[in-house]
Amino acid sequence: MDIDDILAEALHVSAPQETLDLQELTRAWVAERVAPELLPYPDALMERVLTRIRRQIETVEEQTGNMDPKTNFKLIVIQTELERFKFLVRSFLRARVAKIDKYPLHVQQNSAEYLSPSESQYLTAHQNLLASHYQSSFLSQFPNSLQKLDDTQGGISMIDAPDPDTAVFCRALRDVGEINVVGTDRAFEMKRGDVRVVRWSAIREKVLAGDIELV
Repeated sequence: MDIDDILAEALHVSAPQETLDLQELTRAWVAERVAPELLPYPDALMERVLTRIRRQIETVEEQTGNMDPKTNFKLIVIQTELERFKFLVRSFLRARVAKIDKYPLHVQQNSAEYLSPSESQYLTAHQNLLASHYQSSFLSQFPNSLQKLDDTQGGISMIDAPDPDTAVFCRALRDVGEINVVGTDRAFEMKRGDVRVVRWSAIREKVLAGDIELV
């Protein structure tokens, strides 16, 4: 192990869980906003964060009105931290819902396992309302063969999907070796700490494996 590994391990061990969760939530938020497609829902992280938010809200409600200056100052600190977590959670979930709204059929067919239970329910309700609206508005006027929203016949897909060749900024968390850009003759090596602008399709699997992070 080099000195960077030793320091990183020491910081990880000494940091409280709340700080680690905040860092992980921030990284998940950045990644979700940068990635063109929906990323896996971090179940364990969100459960810890949402539980902490509920407890902090209860603490604020119980101690509000206390005239003790020390208690009031403590409440200010708690509320500040609470708002930071709430902002990240809201923004993270909005980024995910925006992708669900934009690519509902693609998510349903290709990324359903990445959804939380609430997101899965939202997607189902969203699709039912959309299909009902389209059917009553104009689809009922078409022949049955042209009423499918997920038709892929004739080599043309009716399903909107994210662009896998979208350029993203990324950073290697460890040495990942050679990266090949599909569809080109270009390849490059990424070592720990390297920052690159590259097609999403070239690093997707490395991001999902935790070897590369989006920035």
